Amino acid sequence: MFTVIFIIALVWLVWKIIVLGLRATWGVAKLVCTVLLLPGFLILLVCAGLMYIAMPLLIIAGVFAMIRGMLTK
Repeated sequence: MFTVIFIIALVWLVWKIIVLGLRATWGVAKLVCTVLLLPGFLILLVCAGLMYIAMPLLIIAGVFAMIRGMLTK
């Protein structure tokens, strides 16, 4: 009986650890995309002469950041 309870508790613990790992990985991936990839992508667009695409993306990102900043306070 104790073995069954132990196995159930162990499976539950392993599941919780997997979910925590996935949440942490998702948070780090969002941070990397926001901090590194978006500015790099915009710089590459400007260097390639695609300012007409880069400027609206920059405006949309700025508006989104302002709205999100107001909602989190």
